[in-house]
Amino acid sequence: MKTIREFADAKAAGRKIVMVTAYDAWSARLLAAAPVDCLLVGDSVMMTLYGDRDTLGATTEIMATHTRLVARQAPDKLIVADMPFLAVRKGNAYALDCAAELLRAGAHAVKAEGVRGHADVLHHLVESGIPVMGHLGLTPQSVHALGGYKVQAKEPAEAAQLRADAATLQNAGCFSLVLECVPAPLAQSVTAGLKIATIGIGAGADCDGQVLVLHDLLGLNPDFKPKFVRRFADTATVMKDGVAAYTEAVRAGTFPNEKESFR
Repeated sequence: MKTIREFADAKAAGRKIVMVTAYDAWSARLLAAAPVDCLLVGDSVMMTLYGDRDTLGATTEIMATHTRLVARQAPDKLIVADMPFLAVRKGNAYALDCAAELLRAGAHAVKAEGVRGHADVLHHLVESGIPVMGHLGLTPQSVHALGGYKVQAKEPAEAAQLRADAATLQNAGCFSLVLECVPAPLAQSVTAGLKIATIGIGAGADCDGQVLVLHDLLGLNPDFKPKFVRRFADTATVMKDGVAAYTEAVRAGTFPNEKESFR
């Protein structure tokens, strides 16, 4: 994908949108040649790369730094960057400054969690020329208010609220919407009722697309086993075996060999 307009085209054509996270130069370089549609510089970087327990430590500076690293190595990919914790709760001016910094770093759009209480801010961003992707369901920045990382909107009243929130995001001008950890039938219903594309993570197969953390789908953290993640590669084992082989070669004196040495 080159522009956000292609999200609507993909939904209309019934073509699934493929999104994956990227946080740094090496992964962005590999993903630049991969057949994925777009890259998400998520605030999940705080947990994946920094080892934090949640995403709350992400700042505009941190998000801009990682966005810049990704944009340099994947210049032909559509890049979405997460707005950090509380950025859309501090008013139009603060949110605009934050979003502008992320776009200057190389993002083509920003993603903001939730909508109640700041729909006007999201609309202001859109009206200012900044594409916005919404995010409902399990919103990690609200993990403490939600009582932990768990499935959301299981009760009828909660499901009705999520449908209303999705409509509000669409009306605010969002071009797409992430649905995280919600029952699959609800995600299917929301997707069918919206003109904008939905991107699911733990929301079943009927969303208009899917997103996963790169490190999860590659199996880089064997101890992390959420229900919604499928490991498409066992990269952790490959890395361990590679380092073990390197160690053995060094200790055996077989690395470097003659071809790997200068004369």
